[in-house]
Amino acid sequence: MVQHHHRATLKQTNKRFKSKHATKSSLKDAAKGEQSLLIYHAQIINLNLGRIAHDSPKASSNVNGAAQSRLNRRNNAKQVQAKERNALVSATRLFNGLDGAPRIVAVIPLSGDIDPRSIVVSLAESLDLSAEDCPQAGIWKMRAERFKTSLQFINIPYKNFYAALDACKVADYVVFVLSTTVEVDGWGDTLLRTLQAQGLAEVVTVAAPAPSIDPKARSGILKSLLSFIQYFVPSQVRVFDLHVSADRLNALRSLSEGKPADVRWREGRSWILGETSEWEEGTLRVTGVVRGASLSANRLIHIPNFGDFQISKVIFPAILSAPLPRHGKSHTAGMEVESAVLAEPDPEDADSLVSSNDPDDLANEQTWPTEEEMNGGGGLSEPNLPDAEKGTTPKVVKRIPKGMSAYQASWIIDESEDDEGEDEPKDGSEVHMDDIEEEEEMQDMPIDDDMESDRRDVHFEDLDNEEEEKQLNSWRNREREEENDLTFPDEIDTPKEIAARVRFQRFRGMRSFRTSPWDPFENLPRDYARIFQFEDFKRTERGVRRRAEQELVVVEPGIRVTISLKEVPREASSAGPVALFALLQHEHKISVLNLTVQRNTEYDGSVRSKDPLVLCVGPRRLKVNPIYSQHTRGGGKGANNVHKFERFLRHGITSVATTYGPVVFGKQPCVFLRETSDVQAPELVAMGTFLNPDTTRIIAKRVIITGHPFKVHKKTATVRYMFFNAEDVQYFKPIQLHTKHGRTGHIRESLGTHGYFKAHFDGPVNQMDTVCMSLYKRVFPKWAQLWSERRGQEIRISDDAMEE
Repeated sequence: MVQHHHRATLKQTNKRFKSKHATKSSLKDAAKGEQSLLIYHAQIINLNLGRIAHDSPKASSNVNGAAQSRLNRRNNAKQVQAKERNALVSATRLFNGLDGAPRIVAVIPLSGDIDPRSIVVSLAESLDLSAEDCPQAGIWKMRAERFKTSLQFINIPYKNFYAALDACKVADYVVFVLSTTVEVDGWGDTLLRTLQAQGLAEVVTVAAPAPSIDPKARSGILKSLLSFIQYFVPSQVRVFDLHVSADRLNALRSLSEGKPADVRWREGRSWILGETSEWEEGTLRVTGVVRGASLSANRLIHIPNFGDFQISKVIFPAILSAPLPRHGKSHTAGMEVESAVLAEPDPEDADSLVSSNDPDDLANEQTWPTEEEMNGGGGLSEPNLPDAEKGTTPKVVKRIPKGMSAYQASWIIDESEDDEGEDEPKDGSEVHMDDIEEEEEMQDMPIDDDMESDRRDVHFEDLDNEEEEKQLNSWRNREREEENDLTFPDEIDTPKEIAARVRFQRFRGMRSFRTSPWDPFENLPRDYARIFQFEDFKRTERGVRRRAEQELVVVEPGIRVTISLKEVPREASSAGPVALFALLQHEHKISVLNLTVQRNTEYDGSVRSKDPLVLCVGPRRLKVNPIYSQHTRGGGKGANNVHKFERFLRHGITSVATTYGPVVFGKQPCVFLRETSDVQAPELVAMGTFLNPDTTRIIAKRVIITGHPFKVHKKTATVRYMFFNAEDVQYFKPIQLHTKHGRTGHIRESLGTHGYFKAHFDGPVNQMDTVCMSLYKRVFPKWAQLWSERRGQEIRISDDAMEE
C-alpha cells in the first residue's frame, strides 16, 4: 500500500536577488589600492567587454567613468577626513598642554541640597588632588596632568539665576548637577528652559554623591535622571554618578578631552573670563585668556549689568608687577609698559560710546526768526484770537514743531499717550485729545512706576484698602480681558460721552490692509530722531565681519592678557567673576530691534504689549516694553510693510516683538523674562531669534467700531449705535464699511441728529449681521534701558558710558 503524503504548504521559496548595480561592498573593494590598480581593472573590463565596446562606444565610456568616479569618491573622502582632523586639532590646540588655556567649566546645581564646591572636590579627588582652597562661589583652577590640560571651574550657588546665565555664556562645558533625593523644582526648570533658548556649550550631567541611597535603587534613579535631562538636552546619553569612583574619573575625562561644542551666537566674537580684576581711578584691569575670535582694541567691550566701555590698552599680565605711576611716567616703568603693549586703539578707527543721535528741535524751522519775533513782537501772521473760555484749555500742552499743520500735529504720539488712563470729565469741561487713551488701555490698567521713571518723578503714596482692592481686581481681570479680545478681536464700543472724531482722530481708514500705501517716514515720534537706521543691513553686516577678519593689530585667541577699560564704575570689580564680551562694529548704536518670539508653553500668565520685561539677547540684558505684531507669512514685508499690532502674545503663534535697543548682528537667540518679587527667580515668558532692525516696519493698531442694522431693505440698511451725532457720520463717511458676514459698503447719508446713517452694501444685508468700521493707527515701542541686577536701579541707555 502506497503511503499518502500531503504537499508541504508552509515551505517558502524566495526569489534570487538580481543585482543590476554594484553593491557597497564591491565598491569598497574596488576602491582599495592605487590608481594603477583601478586602471588595470578598468582595462580588464574593457578586454572582456571588447566586443560590446566595439559595437557600443557609449558602454566603453561608462566603464571608464565608473573607475574614475570611484577614484574621485576615494579622494573626496580623504579630503573630508583630513579637513575634520585639522579642524579638531585646531580647536583643541587652544587647550593643549598644562600651559594652554584652561577649559572653562560652569557648575550649575539644579536642586537646593547640592553644594557646587562638593562637586568640584569629588572631581579633583579622582586625580588625587586637593581642593581645600576651592571657593563656595567663584573661580577655581585645577591642573589635570593626567589629561595634559587644566580646568577652570565656575561655582554657581543654587538660585543665582543671572550668574548662571553669564557663566554659561563664557563656558566651554556646562555641568548640570542633579540630586538623587530631591526633584528639580520650578526654578531649576525655568533655568534649564532659559539656557536651552540662550544656547548651551558641551553639557555633562552628573548626579551628586549620596551614600544613603540603596544600591539596588540607584540604577533606576539614574535612568530617571537621564530621561529628565534628555528632555532639555537630547544629546545626553549618560548621567555620571559621582558616588562611584569610576564615574568620577569618566566625568573628568569628558571635561578634559575632545573638542567642546560650538555655540552659534559666539561665532566670530571674542570673550574673556576674568581671572583677576583690579579697579583704580575709573580704570578696570581684567586679566584672562582671549577666546573665540581675535580681539581688536578698536572695538567696545560689554560687561553684563554695567554696559559698554572703551579699551585703553591691552598688555601682558606679567608687567603688572611693576606699579604704574599715578602722576607722570618714570623712565624705567614707562619703557617696560610700552614694550609690553600688545594692542592700543586707533583714534581714527576706534568705536565711540555715542549710541544715539541728539535731535535738533530747530531743524524744523523754515526761516530764521526776525528780531521782532524773538522779542515777542506782533510780527506773526496769525490773526488775533480771543481768549479761551475757562475749562476749555487742554491739560497737557503738546509740542508741535514749527511748520507743521494741525492735521499733521494730530499724528504726533505724545510721550505719555500710551501710559495714562482716560480721565472722564469731572467739571463739565471739554474733553481733549491729550486726555484720551486707547480703549484697551483704559480699563483700570495699573501704571508701572518703573516705566515712567525716565519721564517724570513719581511720588509713592500708600493706597487705602478700598483702592488697593480695586487695583487688585483690575489686575486679575486681565485674563477675562484677554479672552474677550480673542473672542471679539479689536472690537470696542464707541464712547457716547466723547465725540468719535475726537476719540479716534489719530486713526485712519485703509481700503486694504496689505496693499494700501503708508509712508513709513510720516510724522515719526521724537525717539525716531535718536536712532540709527541702515540702508542695507545685510550688506553692512557682511562688511563689518569682513573688516573684523582683516584687522591688523589684534590679539589672537589663547593669549593671556590684561585689558584696561576706561570709565568703569567701581562696582564692576566687586560683582563676582568679570566676563568681558567684545562687540562688533556698530553694535553699540541704538536702532529698532525686531525679534521673532514664541511664548513659553509652561507660562500661563497674560502677556500684553508694553508690559515691562527683561530681554536677554547675546551678552546683553535690557529692560524693555516690547510691542507685538503679526509675523507675515514667509517673513516677507508684504506690499506695504504694514503689520497688524497684537494686544497680547498668545500661545502657539509666532509673533514679532519690537523694541528699541543696540544693534545685533547674526541670528542671536533672545529670551524674555518677567521679574518677580525675587530678583533671582524670574519667569520665562518667551524665547526667539533676532529678525532685523527694520525701521520702516509699520505696526498698525486696529480698532473696530460696530453698529446695528436698524432697518434693512435689500442692499440698503439704516445703521445705529456706531455714532451718536451727525458730525461724526460726516467725518467718517469716506471710510469703507464691512459686515461680519462678508459684505462691504459705504455711508450714503446721515439720518437725524443721533448718529443714524444710511449705508449701501454690495449685496443683501441680514438684519442679524453686524456693521463694522476698521480704523488703524501706527504705534511705536518705548525706549529701552540697560537692566541692572541691583534692584530698583536702572541705567538709561544714552550717549554716556553709564549713568548711575
